Amino acid sequence: MSSSVIEFLLLAAIALFVGWRLYVTLGEDSGPPEGRTRDPAPAAPESRREAHQPDADAGRPHFTGPAAAGLEAIYGADPGFNPRDFLFGARGAYEMIVSAFAKGDRDQLRPLLDDDVYDAWDVAITERDAKGEDGMQLLRLRKAEVAEASLDEAGTARVTVEFESELGDGDRTTRAHELWTFKRATKSDDPNWVLDDVDTAS
Repeated sequence: MSSSVIEFLLLAAIALFVGWRLYVTLGEDSGPPEGRTRDPAPAAPESRREAHQPDADAGRPHFTGPAAAGLEAIYGADPGFNPRDFLFGARGAYEMIVSAFAKGDRDQLRPLLDDDVYDAWDVAITERDAKGEDGMQLLRLRKAEVAEASLDEAGTARVTVEFESELGDGDRTTRAHELWTFKRATKSDDPNWVLDDVDTAS
């Protein structure tokens, strides 16, 4: 055979080989190569209503324990009430009031106490000063738990906190176990609670 015929047959063989390799690699259609699978179709997105449906309980405090019913009633009258935040504030108020009473600081005590409590503590400070005694400072707050809660018909909320603490005057140390009741008018714009009553815990 002539060299031109041999060259033609060689080129044809190469073309057939390349075509066969492409067929094996890509397959007969436009599907994925053998041994691989297509990515699964994405799941249908939730409807806008389901994806953004508000949770009725989102952000709502949960009320547990013996004071739950009273706390629930207070929350119903004042949706801004949160027992965790209240207890945090009550602890701070306890420390502030005990410190002010120990120092005889009536100016600091006055806005924190109800009238009856202030009058009684004012007398106690006067008698203590007359005897030359020192006030008992707060050494350690051991316990602070909500014990009771209520809402009266006038919309006044009362929450009783059980406090256990260690007090000292430098010479002696004593342990206090008391029930402090704080109150607030839920219809008032004033967010502050005042100390309404103090009892010895059993």
